[in-house]
Amino acid sequence: MRGPLGTNSGIGRIDLHTHSLLSDGELLPAELVRRAEVKGYSAIAITDHAGPSNVDWVVKRASRAAEELNRFLDIRVLAGVELTHVPPRMLGDLANEAKRMGAEIVVVHGESPVEPVRSGTNQAALECSDVDILGHPGFLSWEQGDQAREAGIYLELTSRGGHRLANGWVARVAKGSKAQLLVNTDAHGPEDLIGVEEALKVARAAGLSDEEAKKVVIDNPRKFLERL
Repeated sequence: MRGPLGTNSGIGRIDLHTHSLLSDGELLPAELVRRAEVKGYSAIAITDHAGPSNVDWVVKRASRAAEELNRFLDIRVLAGVELTHVPPRMLGDLANEAKRMGAEIVVVHGESPVEPVRSGTNQAALECSDVDILGHPGFLSWEQGDQAREAGIYLELTSRGGHRLANGWVARVAKGSKAQLLVNTDAHGPEDLIGVEEALKVARAAGLSDEEAKKVVIDNPRKFLERL
């Protein structure tokens, strides 16, 4: 019987923030998963962009794709959603709705330095019990690092374009507050998927030691999946 991380779980890459054609990604979920499989992934979450207009549509289709693919593949596929540019006061209700409809992972599109995300989004996400990951949170405060630790919400180091400009600050805050970090790709196309060694470089470039980088890239995502 296939284990919780599939047969490639020994050193496989785990990426908990990616996009498919269900929003603005380039690939069907099945092709995204196949390309991740070839890259040596053991688990991948499909977390397409959603807001009040489409959260039900996205979650239902991601859930169906994950359910069907998991019947036939060794790579573990998780259905999720990224709540994107949602007014902060709506985040709690929308995250709860996504979970009720079957989302295994709720990512919130954090206050990236390269997009006009509403101020207060990071704070609203950290106050929501249904949020799992605060994606590319930009210049979050020290207090928000403490909140992330206390709430069990993971902070993201990202390999994606301009979003990664604040990786060093996110890592610094997380280390100071002992909040948990993940390295995700926020992949939109096949060229965005990265292997374990590339993910370790992302972590090191953010100022983490080799030991810290291994924890963030290998240990933390496994622990994340275990709690599901």
